[in-house]
Amino acid sequence: METPRHFRLEEFLDSSTARQKSIQNIPSWEIVCHLNELALFLDDLREDWGSGIKVSSGFRNEKLNKVVGGVPTSVHQIGYGADIQPSNGKFDEFVRFIKEWAKNKSYDQVLIESKGKARWIHIGYRGNKGEQRRQLFNMSV
Repeated sequence: METPRHFRLEEFLDSSTARQKSIQNIPSWEIVCHLNELALFLDDLREDWGSGIKVSSGFRNEKLNKVVGGVPTSVHQIGYGADIQPSNGKFDEFVRFIKEWAKNKSYDQVLIESKGKARWIHIGYRGNKGEQRRQLFNMSV
């Protein structure tokens, strides 16, 4: 299995909500393989962006997904979803960059999301059936 250059598995498993609620958020080996695919995809984004990218939410088991209000079909549960933000804080520039960057990439969904003042980009590398529909949306929740 190829090793991601810029991301560690722990970044996709860390959850303050899981810690607070004592939820064991441990993926199966199949999900670890999915997370590796996702990390390799994000490696390419990181290389092209030229600056750090923070994973604010990665893998969520079913219980954690329910607690955080995730949809039942969330690809976070199968290791193909991550919410990310630029480490340098240049969110608007990052959004413009990703919209252009994604034009020539294979992925399932890129969702520019916000809730109140919080903003993040959801990357769904593959859908629940392995699809890569190349959907890009702006969303407010």
